Amino acid sequence: MAGKKVFGLNQINPASHALEHKEAAKVAVFGLASDFGCQVQMTNIERELLDVLGMFELVYWQLVSSAPLPEDFDIAIIEGAVCTQEHVETLQWIRERAKVVIAIGACAVTGGIPGLARGNVDDFAKRVYGDVPASCGSMASPRPVSDIIAVDFTVPGCPIEPLELVAVLQRALMGGNPEAGGRSMCGDCRLNEDVCFFERGRICLGLVTRAGCGAPCIKLGYPCNGCRGLAASANLDSARDIVAGYGLDVADFDARLQIFNKAGQDSSRS
Repeated sequence: MAGKKVFGLNQINPASHALEHKEAAKVAVFGLASDFGCQVQMTNIERELLDVLGMFELVYWQLVSSAPLPEDFDIAIIEGAVCTQEHVETLQWIRERAKVVIAIGACAVTGGIPGLARGNVDDFAKRVYGDVPASCGSMASPRPVSDIIAVDFTVPGCPIEPLELVAVLQRALMGGNPEAGGRSMCGDCRLNEDVCFFERGRICLGLVTRAGCGAPCIKLGYPCNGCRGLAASANLDSARDIVAGYGLDVADFDARLQIFNKAGQDSSRS
């Protein structure tokens, strides 16, 4: 065991082909249905990536290189929601080969904005395109990556916090376990001494949203829109009671919650 790295040891997917490696891990980056914003965020952390650069070899990333997709890689980083049958088949192909899968961004983690079309994909496609282009292939109801394959680590957000990706990549490379993501944004806001939006008569999703981004929206004067998904400790019924207690519209709260969490919530009920 001395001098060897171990990949894929985690709680979510203990059978994720854990193997011993003497060489640097091979990392491949894939994009499904998204605006590629999270991948662009990855290009903004060159300095921080140097901290882990010696531990991996980037073997595939369409955004920055035209190198062909290899058959062999250890870690797959996936951005984007699943919106076509081709995406489903691609994910299954990836999972057969990857020892660790990392889903990044709201689209991949909860279904994100594409998830708003969940269950009505044909109607939405016709509304946008009229006649759906053949290049779209066989459409599928938008859903998060974890609906199709086992995911070992997630980096939520729209877009992601790039330094959070570095931390997750370090854990993946060293065989660590993912963080539970239990606390909500409200705790961070109180620690930062931010004024609560509910006290200003405005709905904020921070009371149910997973913390960890540093609350940049709050600091800029905007309420949380829930792009990081629900915290593990989130209690939606209690949250609705709080909304009503401030004299605000519970239906408005539920509608805002759907923007980034519709597919994820539907998946949890299915």
